[in-house]
This record gives sequence, C-alpha cells and structure tokens, in this order.
Amino acid sequence: MNPLLLTLATLPGLLLSYAIFRVDKYEREPLVPLLLCFALGAAITFPALEIEKWAFQRLKPYEKGFGVIALTAFVAVAFNEEIFKFMVLRLFAFPRRFFNEPLDGIVYSVMIAMGFATMENISFASRFGMETVLLRAFTAVPAHLVFGIVAGYYSGLAKFDLVRRNRLLWQGFGMAFLLHGVYDFLILQKWSDWLLVLATVSLYLCLFYCSDLIKEHLNKSPFRHSGDEATSTDS
Repeated sequence: MNPLLLTLATLPGLLLSYAIFRVDKYEREPLVPLLLCFALGAAITFPALEIEKWAFQRLKPYEKGFGVIALTAFVAVAFNEEIFKFMVLRLFAFPRRFFNEPLDGIVYSVMIAMGFATMENISFASRFGMETVLLRAFTAVPAHLVFGIVAGYYSGLAKFDLVRRNRLLWQGFGMAFLLHGVYDFLILQKWSDWLLVLATVSLYLCLFYCSDLIKEHLNKSPFRHSGDEATSTDS
C-alpha cells in the first residue's frame, strides 16, 4: 500500500481519537490505557472481518432479499462488530481504576471504536483503493464514532450505578447495535438512493445528539470544579 493511501486510511480515526481526548478537559486519561484501547480495537477487527467475510460469502446469492439484507446488516455486521467492541470495553477498560468519571466511558469506548475503524479502513484501502477510503472518512468512521459514544455513555452511567449496572451496560450495547444495524441496512439496500441519503443525514443528526451526551457527562464530572479552578488560575 502506498504511503498516501495508508495515511488517508489512518488519519480520520487518529483525528477523532485526539478530538475525544481533548474533550475530556477536567481529568484527562493516561496515555497507556488510551493506546491499549485503540490497539485492542484494532486487534478485534481481524476476527470480526473474518466472520463478516464468511457470512457474506454464504448470503451473497440472496443479497437482494429484504430478510437477507436485514440479517447481514444486523447480525453479520452490527452484532458481530459491536459485541467485539463491547467485550473490550467491558473486560478491559470498565473494571479499571483509571475509569473514574462518567465521561471515561465515552473516551475509552471511542478509542476502541476508532482503533476498529482505522484497521477496518486499512483493510478496505488495500482492497478498494482511494475512492472508498475517502468516502469512509465521512461515513463509516463517523458512524463508528456515534456507536462508540452511545455505548460509552451508558457504560459511564453503569460504572457509578451498582443497582442498574448490568442493565445499563447492555442497554448501551443494544442502542449501539440497533443504530449500527439500521445504518448498515440503509447502506446495503439496493432499492432507493434516497435511503442512502437518509443514512448519511441520520448519521450527522446522531452526531449532534452525541454532543449532548458528551456535555451531560462532562457536567457530571467529579473533577469539574477543580478543573475550572485550575483554568482560572492559569489565566
């Protein structure tokens, strides 16, 4: 793969990772756990893509049918990818001491999602080239950002709610899975170009919604007042 194509494949995920790191302004996360989440997100891409490849090979002869497109979108892609990302978030980041405020759920979930999206981009770049990479920079990568924020929002709630912990964790997974499935269904269907437009428009509307989720967790940060004091002192 030529260096330009590799750069274009990796840059969107890296930029969004940096953006979410900067959003966490009251108590930024240590670099090593962030990098590990990104790396683990990249690593789980390999089994997820192998499962998708296996599923697509068997469903391809029937790809125009409603039921098979739904099965492909919701099971072969959405459930498959989101369960891998959820497992990394739940088993690695969630139990750790560095996960110590609600926003950390979003930060670590997005790092996992961006690791996944970046490795997926590299895989697609090697097979489909520049045009696909440029398209995915404005579609698939922001979509993974949305799914990561939604799953992370609920994990941030779950961390500090012992009574509803499992329910909130699985609610986050369920919401991310549902959004991912609907988005992929609209992308995979062949009946109407307007549904492709709807998928893109809905994606960017979800990004506005996700900004509110981030603000809500920022406002709940136990480090908020100390961060404000430090800012005023510096100025």
